Amino acid sequence: MRVLLIDHDPRFRALLRHHLTCTWAEAQVDSYDPVVRGPLPAGFLAQAYDLVVLGPSWPGGDAFAWLADCATRDGFAPVIVVAADDSPELAAAAQRAGACAVISAQKIDHGKLTAVAQAAAERQAAARVAWRSTQAAREQQTFAGAYLPGYRRIRRIAGGSVSELFLAEHLQGGNLVVLKVTRDLRRADGVDQSFGRFLQEYELIRGIRHPHVVRLYDLGITDDFAYLVMEYFSRGDLRAQMSGPLAPTRSLGYALEIATALDAIHHAGILHRDLKPGNVMVRDDGSLALIDFGLAKHRALELEITDKGLIFGTPHYMSPEQGHGQSTDARSDLYSLGVVLYELLTGAKPFDADNPMAIIYQHAKAPVPRLPPAQQWLQPLLERLLAKQRENRYESAAMAIEAIERYLEDARRAELAA
Repeated sequence: MRVLLIDHDPRFRALLRHHLTCTWAEAQVDSYDPVVRGPLPAGFLAQAYDLVVLGPSWPGGDAFAWLADCATRDGFAPVIVVAADDSPELAAAAQRAGACAVISAQKIDHGKLTAVAQAAAERQAAARVAWRSTQAAREQQTFAGAYLPGYRRIRRIAGGSVSELFLAEHLQGGNLVVLKVTRDLRRADGVDQSFGRFLQEYELIRGIRHPHVVRLYDLGITDDFAYLVMEYFSRGDLRAQMSGPLAPTRSLGYALEIATALDAIHHAGILHRDLKPGNVMVRDDGSLALIDFGLAKHRALELEITDKGLIFGTPHYMSPEQGHGQSTDARSDLYSLGVVLYELLTGAKPFDADNPMAIIYQHAKAPVPRLPPAQQWLQPLLERLLAKQRENRYESAAMAIEAIERYLEDARRAELAA
């Protein structure tokens, strides 16, 4: 028995878990707090669950609106509603909205709960069997030509010349994941650097367990395809948080999280080389995670997949040495961090122009822009991160972390004083 329990009250969730595990000792009850996590992601069908239990109410939420939304999702798991009271009118309304059963929250009837849960689980099991034999199931488990049973395609997120990204539901894990799929295209010389770079991404970060680095769950190869299974971020990337200048405390807090991620990967011998707001994702709890290691470089790998003299990355965020095709090190990532911090504080990029080469030139030659008067006290931090010569930057991410922490402490004190 596997149950998704949606409610805000931890005491109520504990009570429901007790009732279910009394009958099914091995039951897995996963809690979903709608206040903390927000609406269920679009396309999510709870296919890994035998049933969904929907609590009666929570601050700012309406269980009946959630029920109606679930009912419109073709293939959504059976939903049992726990109504606020035992009135027949409320029960009838819940069933009209799509509930397979209704119980009262005033005094939970253990026998009724286990009976309706068993019936819902049997209904879900039959639905799974019927779905697997359909053509729709085959199509929904195909990603850019790769058939990947165990994942149900929700939508295509993005695509390029090397790989395509899909949002998918893991049919066993019950969570949403991102699938990155690429085809193994062989060139005449037998070398496909794009495919090698794709496989290297997994090798680079599979051993890193850090709260601010994306979680990679799996790497698979099937026929002429390879795919990565990685963490999904429903709140999008850092760019979505940057509609304008952010307060110093928030900007420095974000910079600190990014710096700790850089410290972790640098200690593992990895340079990111494409740090930008679009490669920093936001989790449900507001914390950040660094993603997209497709251009990353590992000092210990024998395969060198970046030709010397070629430029990889995003011009607005490149260090001067990276923009000119020179060798890079950890201080190059710290320069990119400085660009991101400047943008967080001001809402604008430090260097901009009509063409990429002009931006690259500015990174190498133009002075670091001045922050607004109210933020001038942060200028030394920016000057150090954005120094043209790498020897003038912080020597390591650890040193940058120490500096950012000092400035963040000052910013918090000033905020409290105000």
